[in-house]
Amino acid sequence: MYLPGDSITYDVTVENQGSIDAVLKTIKKSDSNNNAIIFETSGIQEGEVLKASESTKFSVTVSYNASTTSQPSNITSDLEVTIDYEQATGEEGPAGNTALIGGNTVSVADSGDGLYADEYTSGRYVYRGSNPDNYIEFNGELWRIISKETNGTYKILRNEVLPDRMAFDSQGARTTGYCSNMSSYGCNAWSSTANMVGSPAEFVNGPYRGEVIDDSTLNKYLNGDYYNSINGTSQGMIVSTDWNIGGVVGDDNANNGELSLMLEEEKSYKWNGKVALASASDYLDANSNQSMCNSGMLQSTNLETCVTTNWMYIPGTYWWLVSPTATSGFARNEFLVHADGYLGSVDARYSLGVRPAVFLSSSLSFSGSGSQSDPYRIN
Repeated sequence: MYLPGDSITYDVTVENQGSIDAVLKTIKKSDSNNNAIIFETSGIQEGEVLKASESTKFSVTVSYNASTTSQPSNITSDLEVTIDYEQATGEEGPAGNTALIGGNTVSVADSGDGLYADEYTSGRYVYRGSNPDNYIEFNGELWRIISKETNGTYKILRNEVLPDRMAFDSQGARTTGYCSNMSSYGCNAWSSTANMVGSPAEFVNGPYRGEVIDDSTLNKYLNGDYYNSINGTSQGMIVSTDWNIGGVVGDDNANNGELSLMLEEEKSYKWNGKVALASASDYLDANSNQSMCNSGMLQSTNLETCVTTNWMYIPGTYWWLVSPTATSGFARNEFLVHADGYLGSVDARYSLGVRPAVFLSSSLSFSGSGSQSDPYRIN
């Protein structure tokens, strides 16, 4: 590295070569405390489960401190990263038909409203149906639990949209490559490439690619003014998390293939932060009628049925999702939930409803039943 601001990123692979699932207990880093050299780790979090015979990756970024104004006398630094795994105990009941939600034993459903074992991601649980018992009080408001993740964290979504409608991105061209010709339409990338996990050189979404030089308007708002408006106790429950922000290939109506394909597309890029939005896959995965509603096309075709089996749907309300679309003509279109209940797409510059989403710590315990009249309360 020659100039302040220069950086290099290393990808590290961790493999569980045993026959028992493991959970990451702690991750620690220590360096030689050279102020001119900064080390950061990303892509791996305490509480994540690494299944037997599987592997995962995390990134280590080394940066020449951008605030350095003169050549330092010490130009080297050493880093040691220690990752401590222990045997994963799991939280399923003896017959595998229950799971723990905030310390409460909840039956796992196979039809109707309830908590489901997510067939798309082993060890993850999702709430599906028209009105499951997934209500939770947070920040003095009513929210809903989307899922319990494999690392034990809880992904939650505000029950209603915020009072003010907002553009996903109103900044015009904020790229030097990706959608740089979309100056009057907004850009559908959630974050700058520099702020994506691993700091990729470019963002690739369908036929479009290039550097993104700034975060979206909504990203800045949710992690700035909105986050600062959350009370301090609730802020302390939020964990910074890797969010899947990759583009989903679809036609001009945002139709897409199977949910499993959408999940893989979204995972192609990640952003680490505290507040974002639900993804397109979250919306489809919340539907208890997976046979009829697990793709954008099926959701639209079977709309009359699908809107009755998805708790995320708010009749008459348009609201943003975090997933960008890769349509045939533009890189400016962003996924939204249409007022009629199907997945649509629209220019990022339009003002729509906003339903913030956050991840809560795996260490929290809940009281209450999770119903609307008796929501989970964080102890």
